[in-house]
Amino acid sequence: MPKIRLLSDLHIIYSLTLNKKLLNTGVQSFINENLNADIVSVLLKKSPFEGISPKELAQQIESRKKCRSKLPEWYNTEGIYYPRKINIEQCSSQITAAYKTEIIDGKSVFDLSGGFGVDSYFFSRKIAGVWHAEIDEELAEIAAYNFKKLGANNIHSLNTDGTVYLKNNKQKFDWIYIDPSRRSESHKKVYKLSDCHPDVAAHLDLIFSRTKNVLLKTSPLLDISAGIASLQFVWEIHIVAINNEVKEALWLLRSGFNGEITIKTINFLRNSKQQFEFKINTEKKAVSSLSNPLKFLFEPNAAIMKAGAFKLIGNQFSLNKLHEHTHLYTSDHLIEFPGRRFEILENIPYNKKALKSLGLNKANISVRNFPESVASIRKKFKIKDGGTTYLFFINDCNNEYRVLLCSRL
Repeated sequence: MPKIRLLSDLHIIYSLTLNKKLLNTGVQSFINENLNADIVSVLLKKSPFEGISPKELAQQIESRKKCRSKLPEWYNTEGIYYPRKINIEQCSSQITAAYKTEIIDGKSVFDLSGGFGVDSYFFSRKIAGVWHAEIDEELAEIAAYNFKKLGANNIHSLNTDGTVYLKNNKQKFDWIYIDPSRRSESHKKVYKLSDCHPDVAAHLDLIFSRTKNVLLKTSPLLDISAGIASLQFVWEIHIVAINNEVKEALWLLRSGFNGEITIKTINFLRNSKQQFEFKINTEKKAVSSLSNPLKFLFEPNAAIMKAGAFKLIGNQFSLNKLHEHTHLYTSDHLIEFPGRRFEILENIPYNKKALKSLGLNKANISVRNFPESVASIRKKFKIKDGGTTYLFFINDCNNEYRVLLCSRL
């Protein structure tokens, strides 16, 4: 049986694998002063500190630098011990971790595959008791050490396989949170649930014997229909984007639930957020209103596109769709909308003469339900990327290929 080590006491941590010399004031100053240094040069130079290798210095510099925008609370806390850069790349951002705390409630949560511990830390700010399990010895120690530095004294740190812990302990939790590893044994990225570790679908009976509520984080590449087919009791699906880039898909499972699934989308912008939600069956039954391009063009944000609300988004905002499979919307009226908005300046046929008449050598190009790629269009018509002009190459409701010259609003 794998050994379970409780890592909540700092004297235990220091007796294991962390190099505490990295936390000395002079070393910390060196790390801060070299955040913009060439990492290769750090690796090639002799370390100025006894007992610390160039590789260790490079790891701290690279990972701390990654945290500047992704995890500012860690970045701004003195004495944080950083793991390998790949662990920072794989963990939740501060924005998405904080969002998860809005989803869960109760008094206890078990983070089954906790990693660097970002989600566990944010859970600890709302939930009285948090159990953080991480099978990797070094990463578990780093997370436990940092929890203390961050003042999260209500996290129970465990160096063990989370599924093994559940098998060997009868403790019940209000929530179990799972962020499976999405790396294969050869370190390639995977996204299918069955390829992740742990295979959540294979352990659901065990998991539901310890909780009634599960929050599962998956790759945004996972097909929603495939996820629903693989899992049980899916209650809600949250698609989370930051600055119009989908970062996470969150699956809420509730034991015994067999109702209609709700999909919620959120796109975090610099000073605001765009939210939209719908029922899957309602989207399936909805009918789009089609029309030719009118005065304004509307492009849903990436979270809505990932969620597949291709008909309801137009219906809810009283917009016409350009084509059943061209997921752009139009109106004669400018409205608030969860996505980008454009004024249509010209609507021209797709041919060389018409495009040449625009006199453009630079533009932002998008294709929707169109037979050519952006790269081939740029090459064919010698249009460079950039500028303030937007060109949408589309298939319209008459099944004609058109080009919309637009200005972003």
